[in-house]
Amino acid sequence: MTSAYIVAAARSAVGRRGKSLAAHHPADLAAHVLRETLSRAGVPDHAVDDVVLGCVVQVGAQSTNIARTVALSAGLPEKVPGTTVDRQCGSSQQALQFAAQGVLSGWQDVVVAGGVEVMSVVPMDAAIRLGVENGLRGPFDGDRFTKRYPGLEVSQFISAELIAERWNIGREEMERYSLTSHERALAAIRAGRFADEIVPVDGFAVDEGPRADTTLEAMAALRPLRPGGRLTAATSSQMSDGAAMLVVASDAAVERYGLTPLARIVAATTVGDGVEEMLTAPIPATRAVLERAGLKLSDIDTFEVNEAFASVPMAWARELGVDHAVLNPDGGAIALGHPLGATGARLMTTMLHRMRREGLRYGLQTMCEGGGMANATVVELVR
Repeated sequence: MTSAYIVAAARSAVGRRGKSLAAHHPADLAAHVLRETLSRAGVPDHAVDDVVLGCVVQVGAQSTNIARTVALSAGLPEKVPGTTVDRQCGSSQQALQFAAQGVLSGWQDVVVAGGVEVMSVVPMDAAIRLGVENGLRGPFDGDRFTKRYPGLEVSQFISAELIAERWNIGREEMERYSLTSHERALAAIRAGRFADEIVPVDGFAVDEGPRADTTLEAMAALRPLRPGGRLTAATSSQMSDGAAMLVVASDAAVERYGLTPLARIVAATTVGDGVEEMLTAPIPATRAVLERAGLKLSDIDTFEVNEAFASVPMAWARELGVDHAVLNPDGGAIALGHPLGATGARLMTTMLHRMRREGLRYGLQTMCEGGGMANATVVELVR
């Protein structure tokens, strides 16, 4: 049975909305990162069997199957296809999972997986707003959905608040967590820990999100996202711009092209959970992927859990009993930003480079997703 190896992983620096990457067409940004990642892998263009990219808001510049546009913009042969995935915030983690499945099935040997989102160009609410402005109902207003969930207001903000209440996580606790995220990200930048994973884009090579001037006092002065709520902008992920890519290869491709694997994909899964508390799914996803991998939580050396809101990784760690020291040790989306369709690949890229740098054997990545889902992936360092 063949294995699925990650032979290269790279990303752009993450730009704040309206800042350094705001003028870049999403396809050009992703194509630039794809070209560099393939070069690092040492894979010839003709060997690529598919390009699978995550992108959440597929309208405007990000519409019409952006993965195919990216493949062509990157100069890949026209024979190389592309497909675009929307698994909400986990889109590019799902892209990696699809790439691994293609390789493990024996149907493909080299697949580029990743994602892109330029939220400065295509706002998060663009697709919903387009429909409403043209007289259409919203995505959760269909008769069958409302019959199954009468009176349900589908909102990640509500979900994040419900999680904070259920796990008894206070506002000050979340603000301390957020401050730590910024401090860890800034420490990683100062130490140059992101340097090897970042592809410069027109000279832009340092994540813009982390704030050195953030304080608990400043966070305490912010208004909650919802009246009477515990979450604020300071304890939520930042809307951002960015792209990230990974190259997945089979044993045969590794041998044929003389590739150097970074890690082996051990197991991956996707689960659904409740629709109202939709951001809790990383908890069952983690348990499910560990069972598939035949591993225990204690076997995992490092974790990446997306910081959509501070309450999500905090509840995850509290429920599973994970030490915060091994959770997002280089900061997360609260500090580094969350370019929706790219974040899953960004998390994996950062985790892989940390594993290589520190000699860590197993890493686990998971992230919550709109609609009450989560992906989880376990990788093993190839020494």
